[in-house]
Amino acid sequence: METRNLSKKDRIINAVKNFGKLRPKLSHTSIMTVAALTLILFISFVIRLFPMRWEIDPTTGKTNLLLSEFDPYFQYRFTEKMVKDGFISWAIENEGKGWIDYQRWHPQGFYVAKGAFPGLPMTAAFLYKIVSMLGVGIDLMSFCALFPAIMATLACLAMYFLGKDFGGKPVGLLAALFLALEPSYIQRTSLGFFDDESIGIFALILFAFLFLKAIEEGKPASSTIKYALATGAVLSYFCAGWGAAYYPIGVITLFTLILIIMRRYTRKLFLAYSLTFGLGLLIAINVPKLSPNYLLTSAILPVAAVFGMLCLVEVITNMKTAKWKVISVIIFLGLILGGVIALWYAGYMQGIAGKFLYVINPLERETSPLYESVAEHRVSAWGSIYYEFGFLIIFFIIGLFFILGNLNNRNLFLLVFGLTSLYFACSMVRLFVLTAPAFSLLAAVGINGLLKPFVMLLKEPPKISVRKKFGLERVGREFSGIAVFLIFLILMVNLAFPMPRVYTQAYTPTTISGGSLSVSPQYLSKPVDEWINMLLYMRTTPLGATTVVCSWWDYGYWMTVLGNVTTLADNATINTTQIENIGFIFMANETQAMRMLKLYNASYILVFTTIRADTGGWINAGGDEGKWVWMAAISGKARERFIRDGFITERDMWNEKLDDVRALFGNYTLGWHFLGDKNNNNKVDNEELQPTQGQNSTIYKLMNYARERWIQVNKQGPAPTTQLIYFIEERIEGLNNKSGYNGIVPLVCLYKINWEKYYSEHPSG
Repeated sequence: METRNLSKKDRIINAVKNFGKLRPKLSHTSIMTVAALTLILFISFVIRLFPMRWEIDPTTGKTNLLLSEFDPYFQYRFTEKMVKDGFISWAIENEGKGWIDYQRWHPQGFYVAKGAFPGLPMTAAFLYKIVSMLGVGIDLMSFCALFPAIMATLACLAMYFLGKDFGGKPVGLLAALFLALEPSYIQRTSLGFFDDESIGIFALILFAFLFLKAIEEGKPASSTIKYALATGAVLSYFCAGWGAAYYPIGVITLFTLILIIMRRYTRKLFLAYSLTFGLGLLIAINVPKLSPNYLLTSAILPVAAVFGMLCLVEVITNMKTAKWKVISVIIFLGLILGGVIALWYAGYMQGIAGKFLYVINPLERETSPLYESVAEHRVSAWGSIYYEFGFLIIFFIIGLFFILGNLNNRNLFLLVFGLTSLYFACSMVRLFVLTAPAFSLLAAVGINGLLKPFVMLLKEPPKISVRKKFGLERVGREFSGIAVFLIFLILMVNLAFPMPRVYTQAYTPTTISGGSLSVSPQYLSKPVDEWINMLLYMRTTPLGATTVVCSWWDYGYWMTVLGNVTTLADNATINTTQIENIGFIFMANETQAMRMLKLYNASYILVFTTIRADTGGWINAGGDEGKWVWMAAISGKARERFIRDGFITERDMWNEKLDDVRALFGNYTLGWHFLGDKNNNNKVDNEELQPTQGQNSTIYKLMNYARERWIQVNKQGPAPTTQLIYFIEERIEGLNNKSGYNGIVPLVCLYKINWEKYYSEHPSG
């Protein structure tokens, strides 16, 4: 009996031991790597949720998540359409013509299928359906607000694996950390920034990772095929989700061309390139916005040219005589040249869209005031590069040095990736986000290359050696420790402390919760609710979805999605003529503006301005006060059309030159010229200002009326002296805000258009 109990006890002990063997065996290094990566991903996610601080109502404690900036509201509207009506409803309704959103770009509407990329909305709608099926109670707006932070975390995970292939786990971890804390990437993936970049950067990293795996030497052909097909699938997803897909296509094409020139051609490269672009572009041309015409754009045709070169090299490689090799090259060049000429003259070859051309050649943008009016389209100053990346620039340069010292295929790709993305970032401020992956990777390679010899010395056991009379002393472990500490200190200063860009981009309210005010977040203890209240008023009053409200295009998405009204223009900027007309409405006098408003049957007009709480004076560059110069320049570009169509006389019409616009409407602010510091007191006095024609403009009168109304209510001032002829005050949000936000009062002003009075005075219209 005792023997039987002992045997049973032994069996239990053995079973427990065998169960323990099922536990995965992890080394200390692996545990530390997993822990570090988990911490990095946690930091990446949490830091992007900082704007939530302004999404919490201080009185009720309820969280009301909203989207940031402007474009995300269209992406939300598109996602909402898919969630409600099905994933492909936007493409098949209206007898196959697709969804036409008539609340945008009145009266023609916005052709969504031909004008928008479905990648982001479809991804979000699909994931939201899954989350809803799992019983998670979250509304679509909140889900879309959190989505960018989730995708940024996944991008950091992908960056770890890409970096690991370049220099092992240390490079992977450092690259993931740098990407997680890169300021522009934080801005574009923070709470509420539900836009194409959230999936685009993730797809870009995954695309690079898979393509490099596909051309990796020492792997069987089956591996190349699998990775190439996966790369093609990611490329098609990228094309369906972001217009910047031209960039990875161009990088791989250029990289392949360089490999051919450097005589590094392999059949593996031929196979990977063919499958990647064959599958990727085949799927991409089925996206309605792209269509088969996408293959004939001047940005995609080089893909075919390089493919032809790969075919040529493959043919030449198998030829034995030099004569036939030369003949093959001549035939190939003739076909390429003839094909380009034929496509060009037949009208099939399409140019690059304006905004992409402006990135490649920044000088071209001077011809487009509309493009120049967008702040994120400006050329980057050299100082902004340091402001963006800080001390990491040093490690970026060192990383370039290390990869140049070992220019294998993988490092050659990183060189092309890094230099091209840096060029485009310098060409346009917005594209710093495109540089983030390459910069993070190169900086990680640089730090790893610097630290590796010192770490190796630290790992070596101490050696007792006899002092030599002559000869160089060996570098000691103490020196290595100091070097490692100094590099660590630089990183701490750059990342751990509130570096301006990292801190400000992370700890910033969403645009609408910040009221579009240029106020430091530390002075905003609560959300700026003027815009939110105005949009709520639009949605809950009898204005209705068919009511046409005229405003500058910046506010179009907000008004359509949150205000549920019909707008004339928004951030899609698809119709330059209509934007010119809106600019004319605001810069012309009231009578001239009404002639243009009649074309759109508008019922209301909205302006946004900011004033000082202490004096009631305007804040330069605040609200539409900072936009009027672009309204004038953009409408001035259509000078001849407005004169020809009888909207204005030649004497009254302005042109598109900024200096001429300021000389006409005001060089100090709209409606006022500064005559110079005659009093020699280094400030602007009233007697040094002179009124200009700008005071007759519609936008000046609408903004100044609201300013005078605020002074009347909060400063016991007189009734407004500005006389509005055809506009009636409907609602001014901020009118009862006496102290403002850090001394700044936002006024969102809605006026009803008095058509009855206009037609009584102008029976013929």
